[in-house]
Amino acid sequence: MIQHLPSHQSHAAAPLAAVDAATTTATVSAAFDKKQFREVLGTFVTGVTVVTTTDPVGRHYGVTANSFNSVSLDPPLVLWSQSITTSSYPGFRDSGSFAVNILADDQVHISNHFAKSADDKFQHLHYTLGIGNVPLLDGAAATLECTKVAAYPGGDHVVYIGRVERIARHDRRPLVFGGGKYMVAYSHDLGPGWAQPGSSRPASLESIAIAIEAMPGIARRLGDRTLCLAVWGNHGPTALHWEPSAMPVSCHLQPALVMSVTNSATGGAFAAFLPPEITSTFIDEELRQTGQVSGDRRRSFQEDVADFRRRGLARAVESQMTERLHGVTVNAFSAPIHGPDGEMVMALTVIDRATRLHPDWDGQVPKGLVDEAQAISARLRC
Repeated sequence: MIQHLPSHQSHAAAPLAAVDAATTTATVSAAFDKKQFREVLGTFVTGVTVVTTTDPVGRHYGVTANSFNSVSLDPPLVLWSQSITTSSYPGFRDSGSFAVNILADDQVHISNHFAKSADDKFQHLHYTLGIGNVPLLDGAAATLECTKVAAYPGGDHVVYIGRVERIARHDRRPLVFGGGKYMVAYSHDLGPGWAQPGSSRPASLESIAIAIEAMPGIARRLGDRTLCLAVWGNHGPTALHWEPSAMPVSCHLQPALVMSVTNSATGGAFAAFLPPEITSTFIDEELRQTGQVSGDRRRSFQEDVADFRRRGLARAVESQMTERLHGVTVNAFSAPIHGPDGEMVMALTVIDRATRLHPDWDGQVPKGLVDEAQAISARLRC
């Protein structure tokens, strides 16, 4: 049974619950320490949320939390827990509503931002105000706006129960956290063993070394641009090496970054130049996860891929996904690098701010990129 409490009483505790929590703490503390307990809990992989609220005087609060979970479908109830030692605890305690912002996979920086203490965490962030003037973060995979109906003590935390009043789901893949690390979610059939042996020939270490060695010169010849060398990994297009320019496009140039198949130039190149039996499962899954499964979106992407194949080059112009990742509007082109047997083994991508890299197919940069990728392919055939 849900305990319905006025907002100013929502931190009240049932005596029995308090005694149970204290007893449990005393029992388990002798068996293992907090570090071991945290490590075991870390094996349970979760999504990542930022829970936001506004206190009675209008001040906004937000905290990163992976303790979010569902409680009931009818009525629609959810829960999350908060440490009672955090500076934002009084704000959540005294507020009658909160919102759960389920973060997207390119919002690691948002998660880290709200995990730290700050006087005004919402400064310079984009958000709208929902029920109760609670902030709703732009770019989230989903949001749930809730009325707080109960709060229960749980050791050094308090557990909040919220009745969901309004929901929104966006075309974003959710961020995942487990074992102390951020992760990307994929369907089970896209795991390490999904592909049949020999379905895609990986780039050899020698081929990768040849390409990386050539990248500084290529970056200069293309006008001092940021380059990315990517391979097709177990989870799709994966950044292997970044060659930053004197004016790097952003600070988010991370090795092993998994890129979108359908919304990035690198992904478009692999979709165009790898055999469909390798990429189709990933394309279908990505369209499903981002809510773009309509026939129109699929046909549009297939038309883009056919165009990339004709041109020998893929392109992403002012992609919202890359803008959210880099924090600026960018354009990108990606060209295939072929191995000795003629199969695509890597993608060479140039990326720059839209103000510096024109999206014209016939520009000097995309033409030069194709020439450079072909030159590397020729070296791999030797």
